[in-house]
Amino acid sequence: MQMLTETRDAGSGLPPHGGKLIVGLASTSEQLREVQALRYKVFNETFQAPALTNAQGLNADAFDDYCDHLIVRDITTGCVVGTYRLMSPTAARHLGYYSEKEFDLSRLDHLRDRITEVGHACVHPDYRSGSVIMMLWSGLIAYMQRKGCDYLMGCASVSLADGGYQASAIYRAITPKQFAPSEYRVTPHIPFALHDVKNEKPVPMPPLLKGYLRGGAWVCGDPAWDCDFHTADFFVLMPLSNIDQRYARHYVK
Repeated sequence: MQMLTETRDAGSGLPPHGGKLIVGLASTSEQLREVQALRYKVFNETFQAPALTNAQGLNADAFDDYCDHLIVRDITTGCVVGTYRLMSPTAARHLGYYSEKEFDLSRLDHLRDRITEVGHACVHPDYRSGSVIMMLWSGLIAYMQRKGCDYLMGCASVSLADGGYQASAIYRAITPKQFAPSEYRVTPHIPFALHDVKNEKPVPMPPLLKGYLRGGAWVCGDPAWDCDFHTADFFVLMPLSNIDQRYARHYVK
């Protein structure tokens, strides 16, 4: 595994064995399979979509061979406990960006040489105290600095298992400041049909989307419908110049 940042204590809220976490990039086919196995476990438990099930127990697609894969490993157990898929501008020249399957990104063409696309983020259910997310963000920022990228983009998914109420309520709750300027707006190929939200009952925002927005990312328009995962996908764009100072103190070196 190619190291990116320092080793850290696993922190509180983890299983009794505790341990230390390291973050780096997958550098072997065996490490890639570990990533794909973790994604399979987490995505199948989260989304329970039949399209994700296979006999190999791996979540894999054609993009994996062109992307870099960020890994957080508990060196006490040897297990991969977090991952993020990263597509550099060079890699995107082969297949295009994953997000282009769902959105028209033509308004971002002038940024293509400066964007890292992030996706397929997941954390093992036993390691969701925050330490793994911190390590993934540290590794992501280090990667972007190494690649000379000053924008990140990707999709944050919201399950539609409740009929779409949560996704609609989240969209209605996004503030004007959290939406991208018009010159950075994107258009979904298959829009998610937003519902009217008539009551004021608050709904939880998924941690990934919440983290993006707290960090300084913009939502770049209406969500798309992902029929394979049965989710509403929110496209986000974050200029590193927008990153919140609290985040910068932790992640930007």
